[in-house]
Amino acid sequence: MKLHMLKSKIHNAIVTSGDLEYEGSITIDKELLEMADMIANEKVLVVNNNNGERFETYIIEGTRGLREIQLNGAAARCALPGDEIIIMTFAEMEPDEARNWQPMIVIVDRMNNPKRRHRVGADNEYLG
Repeated sequence: MKLHMLKSKIHNAIVTSGDLEYEGSITIDKELLEMADMIANEKVLVVNNNNGERFETYIIEGTRGLREIQLNGAAARCALPGDEIIIMTFAEMEPDEARNWQPMIVIVDRMNNPKRRHRVGADNEYLG
């Protein structure tokens, strides 16, 4: 049996823009992706803290340092620029591996600058 475990999370990200005409996805700053151990085309679950909306899409790598979080296609109807969201990835693991697993968490400020990076249950790495 495999368990579906939280792999990584970008917490309190702010949507910077939306593009209804794009095919779909979420564009995320490359630096934030690297910090959160996320990769392009990976499936994500997104939670909108402003309206409770939850949706799945996939990642498009954005330009490093722009701090963009852009919703594309139908996903752009699920959150507006300025909304606060949580972006999560998951991984399947055997129960023995899952018992000791610690997901990577990146917490950002209102400008999507990383404030803290840590694994759940581990010491925080303060970033500024």
